Amino acid sequence: MTGLVTSFGSGAMTNSIADIANDAQSYFIIGSNTTEQHPVIGMKIRQAVKQRGAKLVVADPRNIPISEFATLHLRQKPGSDIALINGIMNVLIAENLYDAEFVASRTENFDELKDKVAAYTPEAAAEITGVPADDIREAARILSSNRPGALLYAMGITQHTTGHQNVMSCANLQMLLGNMGVPGGGVNPLRGQNNVQGACDMGCLPNYYTAYQRVADEAAQAKFKAAWGKVGSLQNGLTVTEMLPAAEHGKLRALFVMGENPMMSDPDTNHVRKCLESLDFMVVQEILPNETTPLADVILPGVSFAEKEGTFTNSERRVQRVRQVIPPQGGAQPDYWILTELGKRLRARLGLDDAAAPYAAWNYTAPEQVMDEMRALTPSYAGMAYPRIEEKGLQWPCPTLEHPGTPILHAGKFARGLGHFMALDWQPPFEQPDEEYPFVLTTGRVLYHWHGGTMSRHSEGLLGIYPKGKVELSHADAKRLGIASGDLVEVSSRRGQVVAEAEVTDKNEAGLIFMTFHFPDAAANLLTVRALDPVGKIPEYKVAAVKIRRIEQPVPVA
Repeated sequence: MTGLVTSFGSGAMTNSIADIANDAQSYFIIGSNTTEQHPVIGMKIRQAVKQRGAKLVVADPRNIPISEFATLHLRQKPGSDIALINGIMNVLIAENLYDAEFVASRTENFDELKDKVAAYTPEAAAEITGVPADDIREAARILSSNRPGALLYAMGITQHTTGHQNVMSCANLQMLLGNMGVPGGGVNPLRGQNNVQGACDMGCLPNYYTAYQRVADEAAQAKFKAAWGKVGSLQNGLTVTEMLPAAEHGKLRALFVMGENPMMSDPDTNHVRKCLESLDFMVVQEILPNETTPLADVILPGVSFAEKEGTFTNSERRVQRVRQVIPPQGGAQPDYWILTELGKRLRARLGLDDAAAPYAAWNYTAPEQVMDEMRALTPSYAGMAYPRIEEKGLQWPCPTLEHPGTPILHAGKFARGLGHFMALDWQPPFEQPDEEYPFVLTTGRVLYHWHGGTMSRHSEGLLGIYPKGKVELSHADAKRLGIASGDLVEVSSRRGQVVAEAEVTDKNEAGLIFMTFHFPDAAANLLTVRALDPVGKIPEYKVAAVKIRRIEQPVPVA
């Protein structure tokens, strides 16, 4: 069994950045450090607040930069998002602040939702979330009286064992407010990488062919079999977080890692190493050395964005051209060329020669040919011909060459007909703080570095601003533990320990520790848990139980 690891996620923004920036009367940001991780969108929201008077409600356990512009900042405990949203919906329904016309005409299962959230009074939600009951009431009233409103979220919502349900809760709230299918509204996941949306759209998910045509759908499989000559079974494949344990147990023997750094970005790094070392064979295709490449049997030099032609699909579902600025450097080759050559060799070795299948030969000589094949097999991308996307791109669905693209999803009607309310209960995180590990660790990024640091840690300018990983803790915790900014501290979990420099800050409340995963010497993923969301298979990066202690440093000899 062989696996392919790439960077990907799921979901899509229902609205466009332009209408969110210009038409939203309110914003609800939950689980997104927007100004640091999506600075352009963050800037537009700040401008809307300052210049148009738009209302901003931020829900985040930390005092992140965007909260400085908020009308209201809700500091919920990590992992309590469903209880918080249920509490807001409780107020909307109890005080008759929801959009009754939208609910009646465009949704179903409202009574079940109403019964479920009835138990989440502001006081009950406050017990779970730590957010004052009056603040929950105020949030509901702000969002109700300032419509349309856009909801934006990121990995602070998805990276939980209840990540799938967290997303459904966000959809519940926006349907209840009537904020779907209108300019300035929507449920808008902000993507963590530049082409995550495109990777998902192109089938880099184990349960979908291109553009979310299900692997388990016999009609979809028949279509792709006719085009390619051979496809896999009707069973879903494995996610990255399922591949690694499969490797550990000998069920997966080879891995192709493309533009990803599992030794930095996957949870429980010590376990990741064990899994990767259990493989018989691993190929890594990369542009720079990283923490995973030393474990590879073969390294294939890929090209950066500046050395390639093709397309990226951004957070707002906009397909845009990528144009080569410089030729590939050294022995590097474009991604499509590497995969084409591998495909040809594998087909020859396996004796696969299906002349009747129009796309079986792998005779690609340019990325546009790949796009043309994809358009032929993918209804929502059928109108995405290169000449049409040259200037500013198009947003899917774009089913024909005459179609203008779709800036806003669900206008007038949901894809499934009626929007279905999901009645959801809050569930606690997989790992809770206890006497031995009394702190909650949550993880994220800082403005100056990106993901596993494969590129950003090669920048002298960025390293000059933010040269190493830090452990952020509150003033109250620092005082109690005798820790000052600059002290070396050891943070430990049941999976490992990290030594790094402390930063005492007012960003965190007591009991909360924050770390990034940018730096190998202070990598938060040495500490995080492998527990997965049962639907999305995303690890719970945002909640882990840890302990912290100051390390006594030897006094230098004069």
